[in-house]
Amino acid sequence: MANVTLSKKQREDLLRALRARFEKNMNRHKGLAWAQVEVRLEAHAEKLWSLSEMERTGGEPDVIAHGKKTGEYIFYDCSEESPKGRRSLCYDREALESRKEKKPKDNAMDVAAAMGIELLTEEQYREVQKLGVFDTTTSSWVKTPSAIRKLAARCFVIAATTRSSSITTAPNLTTLPGGSVVRYAGSASPCAFR
Repeated sequence: MANVTLSKKQREDLLRALRARFEKNMNRHKGLAWAQVEVRLEAHAEKLWSLSEMERTGGEPDVIAHGKKTGEYIFYDCSEESPKGRRSLCYDREALESRKEKKPKDNAMDVAAAMGIELLTEEQYREVQKLGVFDTTTSSWVKTPSAIRKLAARCFVIAATTRSSSITTAPNLTTLPGGSVVRYAGSASPCAFR
């Protein structure tokens, strides 16, 4: 992950966008106050870069949880559809290297690592689905357990318009028709703050 410091204007613009999203979507973080989140973000200004990268690629990071013991504020990507700047990716480097034709430009695991964030797990993705309607026309890669990955499979999700989501395991799938996309979370990554 690059360790990039945002300019004062970039930091102010990002905090303004995060605050507006936070206040517009209070159902995602009941009982939390933006002032406390902002203090934590300002104390860890170097970590704002990951949130900025989520924004830059079309994501909409928002606070989803607060670790009472650790003090972490956990941000998930809450864009209605998977971000345009993170589509048409293979799941991981192995999948990318195995592609013979029409290789995507990159892979989801490396893109996430470069941004200092992580793919959502299946459980995290299901939690996001309880907070709104997401991925009605797109699909997202989710972190695939190593046992499934050893079977040369990767997991992605397709959220039906009925607001339910199905987790699908696809053997040897590298990209989905129409372009695979990725949902990200900041957990133990620089998007989580202690």
